[in-house]
Amino acid sequence: MRVVVIDYNGGNLASAAQAARRAAALRGLEADIAISRNEADILAADRLILPGQGAFADCAKGLDEGALRPLLEKATAEGAPFLGICVGMQLMAQYGLEHGRTEGLGWIDGHIAPMDDSTRQGFRLPHMGWNTLSFTPGAHPLTEGLEPGNHGYFVHSYALVDARAEETIATADYGMTIPAIVARGNRCGTQFHVEKSQDVGLTILGNFLTWQPG
Repeated sequence: MRVVVIDYNGGNLASAAQAARRAAALRGLEADIAISRNEADILAADRLILPGQGAFADCAKGLDEGALRPLLEKATAEGAPFLGICVGMQLMAQYGLEHGRTEGLGWIDGHIAPMDDSTRQGFRLPHMGWNTLSFTPGAHPLTEGLEPGNHGYFVHSYALVDARAEETIATADYGMTIPAIVARGNRCGTQFHVEKSQDVGLTILGNFLTWQPG
């Protein structure tokens, strides 16, 4: 299995790749996991992972400067499963409002907006730390082996709003309902950092590596 962690001058590339290697080993999978922005690598990959750390606009700029948007579009349109992590998940949305409006990949409905501190009864921003995940067991292969109430590790001040219920696999609560795992077709993402979420994150990564989208 060839897995490419997309190199677009974003953060957490090495830790995401290392977590994917660990998840593959735990599942007994033979996986070649590389960090690359090379066109041939991306188009030949069996799985794609897009980590994200920082601002939506900066990460989107990294995709554009690396001419990576059309490559990701082509590879995933041809069936390669895709996992976005944190801002990598946010980039799947229609657009983001961090540092002005910036167009996303448009793979899921909704947009990325600031979490409004005034309506959240004193919840501090950024939303940082462990939070429980709410989901329907068995509703999606990504959550196989998990239980509602398991924890993911979040670091963000912006979140997906106006998401479609059928594309929202799991949520978290932080004074508002936060889409925590989203998926449409062979494209999925987690708002929380799977590479920092210990056994829960490794389970989700392992599920992603064995996922066969219908």
